[in-house]
Amino acid sequence: MKKIIISLSLAMVMGITACDNKLDLEPRQSVDAATALSTAQDIESALIGTYGVLTGTGGGLADGELYGTNLNLVPELLASDNSVSWRGTFASYREVTNRQMLATNVEAQRTWITAYQVINVANNILESLDKVTDADQKTAFEGEARFLRGIMYFELVRLYALPWGATAANDQLGVPLVLRATKGQEQAAETRARNTVAQVYTQVLDDLTKATTLMPEDNGLRASKFAALAFLSRVYLQQSDYAKALAAVNQVIESGNYQLNTNVTTVFRNKNTAESIFEIQENTQNNPGTTNDGLTTLYASIPAGGAAVGRGDVQVLNSFVESYDLTDARRTELYYIGVKGAGTRYYTGKWADFYANIPVIRLSEMLLTRAECNLRLSTSTGATPAEDLNAVRERAGVAPIAAPTLAQVLKERQLELAFEGLRIHDIKRTKGKTGDLNWNDPKLVMPIPKREIDANSLLVQNPGY
Repeated sequence: MKKIIISLSLAMVMGITACDNKLDLEPRQSVDAATALSTAQDIESALIGTYGVLTGTGGGLADGELYGTNLNLVPELLASDNSVSWRGTFASYREVTNRQMLATNVEAQRTWITAYQVINVANNILESLDKVTDADQKTAFEGEARFLRGIMYFELVRLYALPWGATAANDQLGVPLVLRATKGQEQAAETRARNTVAQVYTQVLDDLTKATTLMPEDNGLRASKFAALAFLSRVYLQQSDYAKALAAVNQVIESGNYQLNTNVTTVFRNKNTAESIFEIQENTQNNPGTTNDGLTTLYASIPAGGAAVGRGDVQVLNSFVESYDLTDARRTELYYIGVKGAGTRYYTGKWADFYANIPVIRLSEMLLTRAECNLRLSTSTGATPAEDLNAVRERAGVAPIAAPTLAQVLKERQLELAFEGLRIHDIKRTKGKTGDLNWNDPKLVMPIPKREIDANSLLVQNPGY
């Protein structure tokens, strides 16, 4: 497939370049963003290429910035108490795990840069839709671009700002909203202040809501209307707007397009299974896992032909593994004793193949979200909380719960979705704790990268950095 690399990095989005010289704005070996998207084929190529950037490859930076590593791993490490320990040599991840990040933290910087790269490509597409003559194609392209922009702003505001609910008006600083494409030096030189968390969430909801009406129900291996609805349910859940989260998630489940796989491992061992709503496509050429980055590299510690696959940097604590029932298939099939280090050291088996796809949202999450919302609202929209909860439990081979409590649903969510990038976000939305840190502690917020602060006088740093 043809791939257009748009002349966009954070340099072009925020007026910052890949070197220290602010005047050096000309990107190398790239297509001029002002002229790149001149046909419908160009726009579709840009959309296809952006999915590679969502993995963290194809961005012109180190691999793994987004769903390929950091949007999964960082939320798990920020909430590592009672779940995992970091045993690797990368200081940047150790800082995240210990909540001792500096403003120069590499993970904070590369995630920010690549997320804004995706946003600028989406902006460029939205501004180039007049080049598309087919009405249906134009509608679909707009929806997909809004989906990509919306999910990136959602990920950014959750990581780089105090959480929703930290202030009554949610007027705490969020991230800068950039809603037009940066195509030249004049635009690149512009500086922008941080918008409030409330403003960022308003934009996210606007993009994803419009995406649900514009995107096709079947979009091949790319995101569809139901992926947008699934993300929309995440956004509303993060805001504790349970009625709207329920409405969105129920549409996904009731579409009938998705079914639980019979085995807990299937979605992680096979590509595009019936359970997967949105997953990142990986192959031997496009993946972050063979460049000393990626989920398999950092999570896995598997013997293979006499050598270990993976660095085994993320060790699962014995107490977490033992919190599953003894007969739970998720315990027996998705955890194993690895080869790194002496004694009993557990590792997650979800990320065990460099070239496997990366499920971002799957049906079991939707069932648990619907169960939680119905419990909180004392409703039974679509199914009873017990029916949805027990569909997940019975697939894992554990006994059903006739009248589940909210605590039991939240516990099941923790067990089912472990190491899929949701842990810190669930702690924040439920106003819980990790270790001695409350849900709204500034130490659980990533720093605005120092390079951004240095280049943009309007940016205000997060507390503690």
